Amino acid sequence: MTKPFSKILIANRGEIACRVIRSAHQMGIATVAVYSDADAGALHVALAGEAVHIGGAAAADSYLRADPIIAAALTTGAEAIHPGYGFLSENPEFVDAVTEAGLVFVGPSAQAIRAMGLKDAAKDLMTKAGVPVVPGYQGARQEVDFLAEEAGRIGYPVLIKARAGGGGKGMRKVERPGDFAEALASAQREGQAAFGDAHVLVEKFIAAPRHIEVQVFGDNHGNAVHLFERDCSLQRRHQKVIEEAPAPGMTEALRAAMTSAAVTAAKAINYSGAGTIEFIVDGSGPLRPDGFWFMEMNTRLQVEHPVTEAITGVDLVEWQLRVAAGAPLPLAQEDLQIRGHAFEARLYAEDPSNGFLPATGTLEHLSFSATARNDSGVRSGDAISPFYDPMIAKVITHAGSRAAALAALLAALRGTHVAGTATNAEFLTALAQNREFANGQGFDTGLIERNVEALIARPPLTELQIAVAAIAALGLDPDAPEFGFRLWGDANHDLRLIHDGELIDRQLIMTGNGAIRLTGGATGPLSLTDLRIDGPAITARSGATRQQVQAVAHVITRKADRLVSVLNDGVVRDLILPDARAGGAAVIDHSNVVTAPMTGTIISLSAKAGDAVEAGARLGVIEAMKMETALVAPRAGTITAITCAIGDAVEGGAVLISLAEEAAA
Repeated sequence: MTKPFSKILIANRGEIACRVIRSAHQMGIATVAVYSDADAGALHVALAGEAVHIGGAAAADSYLRADPIIAAALTTGAEAIHPGYGFLSENPEFVDAVTEAGLVFVGPSAQAIRAMGLKDAAKDLMTKAGVPVVPGYQGARQEVDFLAEEAGRIGYPVLIKARAGGGGKGMRKVERPGDFAEALASAQREGQAAFGDAHVLVEKFIAAPRHIEVQVFGDNHGNAVHLFERDCSLQRRHQKVIEEAPAPGMTEALRAAMTSAAVTAAKAINYSGAGTIEFIVDGSGPLRPDGFWFMEMNTRLQVEHPVTEAITGVDLVEWQLRVAAGAPLPLAQEDLQIRGHAFEARLYAEDPSNGFLPATGTLEHLSFSATARNDSGVRSGDAISPFYDPMIAKVITHAGSRAAALAALLAALRGTHVAGTATNAEFLTALAQNREFANGQGFDTGLIERNVEALIARPPLTELQIAVAAIAALGLDPDAPEFGFRLWGDANHDLRLIHDGELIDRQLIMTGNGAIRLTGGATGPLSLTDLRIDGPAITARSGATRQQVQAVAHVITRKADRLVSVLNDGVVRDLILPDARAGGAAVIDHSNVVTAPMTGTIISLSAKAGDAVEAGARLGVIEAMKMETALVAPRAGTITAITCAIGDAVEGGAVLISLAEEAAA
């Protein structure tokens, strides 16, 4: 089959831009990337045949600007624009502008996007098409008193949802009438900031809900098919964490009803291209055909599309390009079959132990298990920017059964090594081992919230991890003739490391036969023999057990300290060997200050100098990576200074608010 286009432009960045570029190149299609100031050295720029600068680091100054993107396509001779997901992918005005410029938009028509782009209008349309919808209010009136009255009529708990956009932005669950007004204001503010639309709808919150969606695909010849379902019930703050296909517990009767409803929805708007119909499903018992309701349609490729590709053998990006060029669907419904089971885990630069706050920093080291598909838009040495979504990669596995695919996912996560920034890798590993989820029974969208403390619990630092960090940081080589050599006795090294801000004192004893002993720990000495080093891989014998660990040492930028990241049994620990000239690490007392938990923008301040505040009082809000985080008082006291203002861009760790020193006892 001939290639549908000679050259396309990808109006996106990161993982999805790289994903589209790879499929295009496999089809023999030339590619053009666009990039912001922050992405000049990004992976998607390196992969594309050409790249065009389109503006500043903030998305509003670059990836959300239609004019320079379209100009870049015209200047480079691209015939079509693939939007990826996010940014302008579901913006009908952008689709119109692309079409008016004589280019092809790789996706649905502007009319279809408008029909499904607003959740309230989409629900009305689906009701008319006979697709079941969640009870609620999606009208034009937006006064707080009226919406609160509607919420009472619907019955608590209710869900407030921004009618535009997705990804959990502008969404709030409300348990009690007294909390409604504050939740509404927050949802409206977030909806306005994320989508430029503060309009919300209110709907019934379904107890024990499952989130199951159907991949649909249409063409410009009146054809539409489904590529079966995905289960996306593992969510945190309405953001998907692990997805799978097919859905566990799915019956043939429910699959038939749900996929039929999805295709009906697609045909109702003459849909062309890749789309996803999302349903909320009653998970309080066995899945049943009368227990699902339409939530929304995403008129684009989904983040989790690889699990559908894995079980069907279809390259959805290739289908997008061929259909956009006018070709009919490559396969009919009867040609599509489910083969095996697939999982996808989203690896993020975020800190689960600190409320899952987005993390920034340089990826000093990044490596993945070769046994999984790893879709990523970054590599070692790249920086995680505060301007965009903090996704590092998607880890995807496929096997003949759910149990085998889940075991493969767990192994792949344990083999993933990220150094230089906090990640959710351990959280994902714990989640993959959760009993309810592993059994495929009794889990719903509330599973993470119910088990979050257990899922974010971190095992203590081990003596083995400390020993390996010392070996890597000191550059020890057991094969060197001088290893451990001294004229009198074994070589002793007083070791000082820092982990999570705490100083670790140990003594490292090296013997001439390539063995070491670590002493000073609370659990007693650790002896490692038969030590072997092969690049980052360090292998040693501890007693009768031979253990293999990974260690990578880096010099921290602008310092002589050495950062060592140790991967051992799926657990990553970062330790610092401080510069001996610095005399050790300083202990920072945060009891008198409020610091920025991440690099971001101050969007509100509710206190001023001289105010007396209680411990935990909300003093302001910082926004980063489309997420709001409260700034709270560390203790009761009087504010002496506020060193930021609304609209200020601040660095993570910067002191924002100071409290008066506590009087001596």
